[in-house]
Amino acid sequence: MNSCYSTKGSRDLFQNKLPGGAPMKDKLTVFTKHLLDFMFFAGIPVTCAVPFLTYGYGAFAPSYRRYMVVFSVILILSGVMALQILYELRRVFATVIAGDCFKNENTVSLSKMGRSSFVIAAVWCVRIFLDPTPSVFIIIAVFIIAGLFSKVLSRVFGRAVAYKIENDLTI
Repeated sequence: MNSCYSTKGSRDLFQNKLPGGAPMKDKLTVFTKHLLDFMFFAGIPVTCAVPFLTYGYGAFAPSYRRYMVVFSVILILSGVMALQILYELRRVFATVIAGDCFKNENTVSLSKMGRSSFVIAAVWCVRIFLDPTPSVFIIIAVFIIAGLFSKVLSRVFGRAVAYKIENDLTI
């Protein structure tokens, strides 16, 4: 079990390594890292292909045909922000795998993920006025919640980093 969750002493609380100081390389963590890598690198060409995909989908959906340029801009901006989120998640997972997750860089990454989530929600608010569907409201709600969660988690990590630094200085 990861000693990050240990109840032994305050010093053990911030030692985010497996017993013996080994990095975290359990199957779930490694699988998640590979999934994030795949999503990031697959997301780049998909985001670039949005205008073509939107044009193709416009043949089946009249609202897409009518607002094809606006929908393309919404999807491209959302794709770029989603890639930013995936990039920051990959950075966080690199520190988790290395066994040192309580770093200020993770606080910054979580804050950036929150900002990107809010941008996605704001961009999708434009679509409410063009083609309001239940999925639009769900996407907005999901990214507002993700943004709030990321911002709060960033502050929690910031406090944990401060406690870790203080604890390291006193011992």
